[in-house]
Amino acid sequence: MRLDAVLMALADPVRRHIACRLVESDHDQACFSFEVPVTKSTASHHFRVLREAGIIRQTYEGTSIMNALRREDLDARFPGLLDAVFRAQHLQHP
Repeated sequence: MRLDAVLMALADPVRRHIACRLVESDHDQACFSFEVPVTKSTASHHFRVLREAGIIRQTYEGTSIMNALRREDLDARFPGLLDAVFRAQHLQHP
């Protein structure tokens, strides 16, 4: 997990929206449950970028891909980063 990859991934508004939805949830969420203003293939790309940056963990449940924020890992590696990003996102889009 590299800081530049995490920052690049969270710089995109669609990926920030996905991460914010995950931080607000107390359970894993399927890819199809996110309302994002992009095509299905573009959404898949955004999930892949988040996964490869180490921001989310994906698991399979039947035919669904479930997503969870890797909050503990990110907080241990970059203390305060997620809180700052999510606070800024909330101020921008309450």
